[in-house]
Amino acid sequence: MAQAGITAEKRRRRLLGAFIKDRNGATAVEFALIAMPFLAIIAALIQTFLLFFAQSVLENAVRASARQILTGQTQTTDATLSASAAQTAFTNAVCANAAVLFNCAGLMVDVEVANNWSSANTGMPVLTYNSNGTVSNVWRFNPGNAGDIVVVRVMYLWPVFFGPIAFNMANQANGTREILASAAFQNEPAVP
Repeated sequence: MAQAGITAEKRRRRLLGAFIKDRNGATAVEFALIAMPFLAIIAALIQTFLLFFAQSVLENAVRASARQILTGQTQTTDATLSASAAQTAFTNAVCANAAVLFNCAGLMVDVEVANNWSSANTGMPVLTYNSNGTVSNVWRFNPGNAGDIVVVRVMYLWPVFFGPIAFNMANQANGTREILASAAFQNEPAVP
């Protein structure tokens, strides 16, 4: 009986030793250890790329749309419209330039006149949310007159996903990232 116990013990040791020395499947095990961090880094890179690409598209859309205010086209075209209709028309112009990536309903446009260059506010506004979780800020639309200093700010809440390695780019409580594009300029003088 004792002899059988020793033999079984030797067999277990031999099998364990053979298992440890066996190199079949080592590549699969190494890949399993490295795959998750690798895929997490790829996901983080894709998310970062999309965010920077969206920021660039929004900046180009604001630059192109702000030119309409700079040259006086918005003031002349929208002279017969109410302030809210003029704001909607300008928001649609921004949307037309950024429709590739953005849901136009999510664009928040703020256009205001500054008294001087040092008081021009091009910073990111603090967003306030109502009980439904939607942004409740009131945005102004004042394209100014010839010679006025105008600041155009366009904000958007970009959806981000939480990565597996705790890479989270959200800067809002609702899990989105507020991106901002702004332009500050002095309206061109009126042509006589």
